[in-house]
Amino acid sequence: MPLPRLRDFLEQQQVAVYFGAVAAAAIFAWQVPASTALAPAIDPLLGFMLFVTFLQVPLTELRQAVSQLRFLGALLVSNFIAIPLLVACLLPWLPGAPLARIGVLLVLLTPCIDYVVTFAHIGRADARALLASTPILLGAQMLLLPAYLGVFLGADAAGLVQWGPFIHAFLWLIAVPLGLAALFQAGAARGRTMQAAVSLLGLLPVPATASVLFVIVAAVAPRLGLAVDEVRAVAPVYLAYAVLAPALGWGIGRLWRLPAGQVRAVSFSSATRNSLVVLPLGLAIPGAVPVLPAVIVAQTLVELVSELAYVRLLPRLAARRAPDTRG
Repeated sequence: MPLPRLRDFLEQQQVAVYFGAVAAAAIFAWQVPASTALAPAIDPLLGFMLFVTFLQVPLTELRQAVSQLRFLGALLVSNFIAIPLLVACLLPWLPGAPLARIGVLLVLLTPCIDYVVTFAHIGRADARALLASTPILLGAQMLLLPAYLGVFLGADAAGLVQWGPFIHAFLWLIAVPLGLAALFQAGAARGRTMQAAVSLLGLLPVPATASVLFVIVAAVAPRLGLAVDEVRAVAPVYLAYAVLAPALGWGIGRLWRLPAGQVRAVSFSSATRNSLVVLPLGLAIPGAVPVLPAVIVAQTLVELVSELAYVRLLPRLAARRAPDTRG
Protein backbone atom coordinates (compact mmCIF):
# COMPACT_ATOMS: atom_id res chain seq x y z
CA MET A 1 0.00 0.00 0.00
CA PRO A 2 1.47 3.43 -0.96
CA LEU A 3 2.52 5.62 1.99
CA PRO A 4 -0.12 8.35 1.45
CA ARG A 5 -2.91 5.75 1.34
CA LEU A 6 -1.57 3.99 4.43
CA ARG A 7 -1.38 7.32 6.28
CA ASP A 8 -4.96 8.15 5.27
CA PHE A 9 -6.10 4.69 6.40
CA LEU A 10 -4.47 5.13 9.81
CA GLU A 11 -6.07 8.55 10.26
CA GLN A 12 -9.49 7.20 9.27
CA GLN A 13 -9.18 4.34 11.78
CA GLN A 14 -7.55 6.37 14.54
CA VAL A 15 -10.50 6.33 16.95
CA ALA A 16 -10.71 2.53 16.81
CA VAL A 17 -6.93 2.29 17.24
CA TYR A 18 -6.97 4.56 20.30
CA PHE A 19 -9.90 2.82 21.95
CA GLY A 20 -8.14 -0.48 21.32
CA ALA A 21 -4.96 0.83 22.93
CA VAL A 22 -6.83 2.04 26.02
CA ALA A 23 -8.76 -1.23 26.36
CA ALA A 24 -5.61 -3.31 25.92
CA ALA A 25 -3.79 -1.21 28.51
CA ALA A 26 -6.63 -1.58 31.02
CA ILE A 27 -6.58 -5.37 30.60
CA PHE A 28 -2.78 -5.41 30.86
CA ALA A 29 -2.82 -3.32 34.05
CA TRP A 30 -5.47 -5.63 35.53
CA GLN A 31 -3.45 -8.74 34.75
CA VAL A 32 -0.02 -7.29 35.54
CA PRO A 33 -0.05 -4.98 38.60
CA ALA A 34 3.64 -4.31 38.03
CA SER A 35 2.64 -2.33 34.92
CA THR A 36 3.35 0.80 36.98
CA ALA A 37 6.99 0.14 36.07
CA LEU A 38 6.17 1.49 32.59
CA ALA A 39 5.86 5.03 33.95
CA PRO A 40 9.44 6.11 33.02
CA ALA A 41 8.60 5.42 29.36
CA ILE A 42 5.84 8.06 29.28
CA ASP A 43 8.02 11.12 28.69
CA PRO A 44 10.22 9.56 25.94
CA LEU A 45 7.12 8.29 24.12
CA LEU A 46 5.42 11.66 24.49
CA GLY A 47 8.51 13.35 23.10
CA PHE A 48 8.57 11.00 20.11
CA MET A 49 4.84 11.44 19.54
CA LEU A 50 5.25 15.21 19.49
CA PHE A 51 8.29 14.95 17.20
CA VAL A 52 6.37 13.01 14.52
CA THR A 53 3.41 15.37 15.00
CA PHE A 54 5.59 18.47 14.61
CA LEU A 55 6.93 16.94 11.38
CA GLN A 56 3.42 17.20 9.95
CA VAL A 57 3.27 20.94 10.69
CA PRO A 58 5.16 23.36 8.38
CA LEU A 59 7.45 24.84 11.03
CA THR A 60 8.55 27.64 8.72
CA GLU A 61 5.08 29.13 9.23
CA LEU A 62 5.35 29.26 13.03
CA ARG A 63 6.56 32.87 13.02
CA GLN A 64 3.41 33.90 11.20
CA ALA A 65 1.28 31.83 13.60
CA VAL A 66 2.75 33.38 16.76
CA SER A 67 2.06 36.86 15.38
CA GLN A 68 -1.68 36.17 15.39
CA LEU A 69 -2.48 38.25 18.44
CA ARG A 70 -6.23 37.78 18.19
CA PHE A 71 -5.82 34.02 18.51
CA LEU A 72 -3.40 34.38 21.42
CA GLY A 73 -5.81 36.72 23.15
CA ALA A 74 -8.67 34.25 22.83
CA LEU A 75 -6.43 31.40 24.00
CA LEU A 76 -5.24 33.27 27.08
CA VAL A 77 -8.70 34.55 28.01
CA SER A 78 -10.15 31.06 27.68
CA ASN A 79 -7.44 29.28 29.68
CA PHE A 80 -6.66 31.85 32.35
CA ILE A 81 -9.94 33.71 32.88
CA ALA A 82 -12.86 31.60 31.65
CA ILE A 83 -11.52 28.21 32.76
CA PRO A 84 -10.65 29.37 36.33
CA LEU A 85 -14.18 30.78 36.57
CA LEU A 86 -15.54 27.41 35.43
CA VAL A 87 -13.38 25.65 38.02
CA ALA A 88 -14.68 28.05 40.68
CA CYS A 89 -18.23 27.02 39.74
CA LEU A 90 -17.27 23.35 40.05
CA LEU A 91 -15.50 23.88 43.38
CA PRO A 92 -18.57 23.16 45.58
CA TRP A 93 -18.78 19.66 44.07
CA LEU A 94 -15.17 18.77 44.88
CA PRO A 95 -14.50 16.34 47.73
CA GLY A 96 -13.64 17.82 51.10
CA ALA A 97 -10.30 15.99 51.43
CA PRO A 98 -7.58 18.65 51.04
CA LEU A 99 -5.25 16.49 48.94
CA ALA A 100 -8.04 15.56 46.54
CA ARG A 101 -9.00 19.21 46.11
CA ILE A 102 -5.37 20.21 45.49
CA GLY A 103 -5.05 17.47 42.86
CA VAL A 104 -8.17 18.56 41.00
CA LEU A 105 -7.11 22.22 41.03
CA LEU A 106 -3.55 21.41 39.94
CA VAL A 107 -4.74 19.58 36.87
CA LEU A 108 -7.75 21.70 35.84
CA LEU A 109 -5.98 25.05 36.13
CA THR A 110 -3.06 24.15 33.84
CA PRO A 111 -3.55 24.01 30.03
CA CYS A 112 -1.78 21.21 28.18
CA ILE A 113 1.42 21.97 26.27
CA ASP A 114 2.20 18.56 24.80
CA TYR A 115 -0.24 16.05 23.31
CA VAL A 116 -2.93 18.70 22.80
CA VAL A 117 -1.00 19.57 19.61
CA THR A 118 -1.43 16.00 18.37
CA PHE A 119 -5.15 15.84 19.06
CA ALA A 120 -5.66 19.35 17.65
CA HIS A 121 -3.90 18.34 14.44
CA ILE A 122 -6.00 15.18 14.16
CA GLY A 123 -9.15 17.20 14.92
CA ARG A 124 -8.46 19.65 12.07
CA ALA A 125 -7.58 22.53 14.38
CA ASP A 126 -4.91 25.12 13.64
CA ALA A 127 -2.00 23.14 15.08
CA ARG A 128 0.56 25.71 13.91
CA ALA A 129 -0.96 28.50 15.97
CA LEU A 130 -1.44 26.22 18.97
CA LEU A 131 2.13 24.94 18.75
CA ALA A 132 3.49 28.47 18.54
CA SER A 133 1.57 29.40 21.67
CA THR A 134 2.94 26.60 23.89
CA PRO A 135 5.81 28.64 25.41
CA ILE A 136 3.34 31.41 26.28
CA LEU A 137 0.89 28.93 27.82
CA LEU A 138 3.66 27.32 29.84
CA GLY A 139 5.01 30.62 31.14
CA ALA A 140 1.56 31.92 32.02
CA GLN A 141 0.62 28.84 34.02
CA MET A 142 3.94 28.84 35.88
CA LEU A 143 3.24 32.40 37.01
CA LEU A 144 -0.50 32.11 37.63
CA LEU A 145 -0.91 28.67 39.19
CA PRO A 146 0.42 29.72 42.62
CA ALA A 147 -1.92 32.73 42.57
CA TYR A 148 -4.93 30.60 41.64
CA LEU A 149 -4.13 28.02 44.31
CA GLY A 150 -3.81 30.85 46.80
CA VAL A 151 -7.26 32.14 45.84
CA PHE A 152 -8.94 28.73 45.96
CA LEU A 153 -7.08 27.11 48.85
CA GLY A 154 -5.18 29.79 50.74
CA ALA A 155 -1.65 31.17 50.69
CA ASP A 156 -0.06 28.00 52.08
CA ALA A 157 -1.13 25.98 49.03
CA ALA A 158 0.59 28.38 46.64
CA GLY A 159 3.95 27.47 48.17
CA LEU A 160 3.52 23.84 47.09
CA VAL A 161 4.17 24.68 43.42
CA GLN A 162 7.68 24.19 42.04
CA TRP A 163 8.91 25.20 38.60
CA GLY A 164 11.16 22.18 37.93
CA PRO A 165 8.53 19.93 36.28
CA PHE A 166 7.37 22.78 34.04
CA ILE A 167 10.91 23.51 32.84
CA HIS A 168 11.58 19.80 32.32
CA ALA A 169 8.38 19.44 30.30
CA PHE A 170 9.16 22.44 28.10
CA LEU A 171 12.70 21.22 27.40
CA TRP A 172 11.97 17.57 26.61
CA LEU A 173 8.40 17.71 25.33
CA ILE A 174 8.51 20.96 23.34
CA ALA A 175 12.01 22.31 22.64
CA VAL A 176 13.83 19.06 21.77
CA PRO A 177 11.08 17.48 19.59
CA LEU A 178 10.48 20.83 17.87
CA GLY A 179 14.19 21.31 17.18
CA LEU A 180 14.53 17.79 15.76
CA ALA A 181 11.47 18.30 13.57
CA ALA A 182 12.96 21.54 12.23
CA LEU A 183 16.23 19.76 11.41
CA PHE A 184 14.42 16.92 9.63
CA GLN A 185 12.27 19.34 7.63
CA ALA A 186 15.33 21.35 6.62
CA GLY A 187 17.09 18.14 5.56
CA ALA A 188 14.05 16.99 3.60
CA ALA A 189 14.15 20.23 1.61
CA ARG A 190 17.74 19.48 0.55
CA GLY A 191 17.88 15.74 -0.11
CA ARG A 192 15.78 12.79 -1.17
CA THR A 193 17.03 10.49 1.59
CA MET A 194 15.81 12.76 4.36
CA GLN A 195 12.62 13.45 2.41
CA ALA A 196 11.94 9.69 2.30
CA ALA A 197 12.62 9.46 6.04
CA VAL A 198 10.16 12.27 6.76
CA SER A 199 7.53 10.57 4.58
CA LEU A 200 8.04 7.32 6.48
CA LEU A 201 7.81 9.11 9.84
CA GLY A 202 4.57 10.64 8.59
CA LEU A 203 2.97 7.23 9.13
CA LEU A 204 3.69 7.26 12.84
CA PRO A 205 1.53 9.94 14.55
CA VAL A 206 -1.40 7.54 15.05
CA PRO A 207 0.72 4.54 16.20
CA ALA A 208 2.82 6.83 18.42
CA THR A 209 -0.28 8.34 20.03
CA ALA A 210 -1.70 4.84 20.57
CA SER A 211 1.56 3.81 22.25
CA VAL A 212 1.38 6.82 24.57
CA LEU A 213 -2.20 6.01 25.50
CA PHE A 214 -1.31 2.39 26.21
CA VAL A 215 1.66 3.23 28.44
CA ILE A 216 -0.15 5.99 30.34
CA VAL A 217 -3.18 3.82 31.11
CA ALA A 218 -1.10 0.73 31.92
CA ALA A 219 1.29 2.68 34.14
CA VAL A 220 -1.22 4.68 36.14
CA ALA A 221 -4.40 2.60 36.28
CA PRO A 222 -3.24 0.51 39.28
CA ARG A 223 -3.02 3.72 41.32
CA LEU A 224 -6.73 4.31 40.98
CA GLY A 225 -7.70 1.43 43.24
CA LEU A 226 -5.59 2.86 46.07
CA ALA A 227 -7.85 5.89 46.42
CA VAL A 228 -11.12 4.64 44.98
CA ASP A 229 -13.36 6.84 47.14
CA GLU A 230 -11.59 10.03 46.11
CA VAL A 231 -11.55 8.99 42.45
CA ARG A 232 -15.27 8.24 42.57
CA ALA A 233 -15.89 11.66 44.12
CA VAL A 234 -13.94 13.65 41.51
CA ALA A 235 -15.08 11.71 38.41
CA PRO A 236 -18.35 13.66 37.99
CA VAL A 237 -16.43 16.94 38.19
CA TYR A 238 -14.05 15.76 35.48
CA LEU A 239 -16.95 14.64 33.30
CA ALA A 240 -18.66 18.01 33.70
CA TYR A 241 -15.41 19.78 32.85
CA ALA A 242 -14.92 17.58 29.76
CA VAL A 243 -18.31 18.72 28.45
CA LEU A 244 -18.27 22.39 29.48
CA ALA A 245 -14.63 23.40 28.84
CA PRO A 246 -14.50 22.77 25.06
CA ALA A 247 -17.87 24.50 24.67
CA LEU A 248 -16.49 27.46 26.61
CA GLY A 249 -13.39 27.59 24.41
CA TRP A 250 -15.49 27.30 21.27
CA GLY A 251 -17.70 30.17 22.45
CA ILE A 252 -14.70 32.41 23.12
CA GLY A 253 -13.20 31.55 19.74
CA ARG A 254 -16.47 32.50 18.09
CA LEU A 255 -16.68 35.69 20.14
CA TRP A 256 -13.19 36.63 18.91
CA ARG A 257 -14.38 35.89 15.33
CA LEU A 258 -11.54 33.46 14.70
CA PRO A 259 -11.35 31.16 11.66
CA ALA A 260 -12.75 27.67 12.18
CA GLY A 261 -9.35 26.02 12.65
CA GLN A 262 -8.44 28.47 15.40
CA VAL A 263 -11.85 28.11 17.06
CA ARG A 264 -11.14 24.39 17.26
CA ALA A 265 -7.65 25.07 18.62
CA VAL A 266 -9.00 27.24 21.45
CA SER A 267 -11.59 24.57 22.19
CA PHE A 268 -9.00 21.78 22.30
CA SER A 269 -6.71 23.85 24.51
CA SER A 270 -9.52 24.72 26.91
CA ALA A 271 -10.48 21.06 27.26
CA THR A 272 -7.01 19.50 27.50
CA ARG A 273 -5.09 19.76 30.75
CA ASN A 274 -1.43 19.43 31.74
CA SER A 275 -1.81 16.29 33.84
CA LEU A 276 1.49 14.70 32.83
CA VAL A 277 3.38 17.83 33.88
CA VAL A 278 1.55 18.45 37.15
CA LEU A 279 1.79 14.81 38.24
CA PRO A 280 5.40 15.31 39.44
CA LEU A 281 4.18 18.47 41.22
CA GLY A 282 1.59 16.41 43.01
CA LEU A 283 4.00 13.64 43.93
CA ALA A 284 6.33 16.22 45.52
CA ILE A 285 3.67 17.25 48.07
CA PRO A 286 4.17 15.54 51.47
CA GLY A 287 1.69 12.73 52.05
CA ALA A 288 0.41 12.91 48.48
CA VAL A 289 0.46 9.16 47.73
CA PRO A 290 -1.92 7.56 46.94
CA VAL A 291 -4.71 10.16 46.90
CA LEU A 292 -3.22 13.02 44.90
CA PRO A 293 -1.68 11.03 42.02
CA ALA A 294 -4.83 8.91 41.76
CA VAL A 295 -6.95 12.05 41.47
CA ILE A 296 -4.69 13.49 38.76
CA VAL A 297 -4.56 10.20 36.87
CA ALA A 298 -8.35 9.92 36.94
CA GLN A 299 -8.54 13.20 35.04
CA THR A 300 -6.07 11.85 32.48
CA LEU A 301 -8.23 8.83 31.79
CA VAL A 302 -11.42 10.88 31.47
CA GLU A 303 -9.61 13.32 29.19
CA LEU A 304 -8.12 10.68 26.91
CA VAL A 305 -11.55 9.18 26.25
CA SER A 306 -12.99 12.68 25.77
CA GLU A 307 -10.32 13.56 23.20
CA LEU A 308 -11.54 10.71 21.01
CA ALA A 309 -14.93 12.41 20.95
CA TYR A 310 -13.45 15.87 20.38
CA VAL A 311 -11.52 14.82 17.26
CA ARG A 312 -14.82 13.68 15.73
CA LEU A 313 -17.24 16.33 16.99
CA LEU A 314 -15.32 19.62 16.97
CA PRO A 315 -14.53 19.62 13.22
CA ARG A 316 -18.22 19.07 12.44
CA LEU A 317 -19.34 21.79 14.83
CA ALA A 318 -16.91 24.50 13.76
CA ALA A 319 -17.19 23.65 10.07
CA ARG A 320 -20.76 24.91 10.09
CA ARG A 321 -19.79 28.21 11.65
CA ALA A 322 -16.67 29.62 10.02
CA PRO A 323 -14.22 29.13 7.14
CA ASP A 324 -11.64 26.39 7.71
CA THR A 325 -7.90 26.85 8.32
CA ARG A 326 -6.56 23.40 9.01
CA GLY A 327 -3.31 23.27 11.03
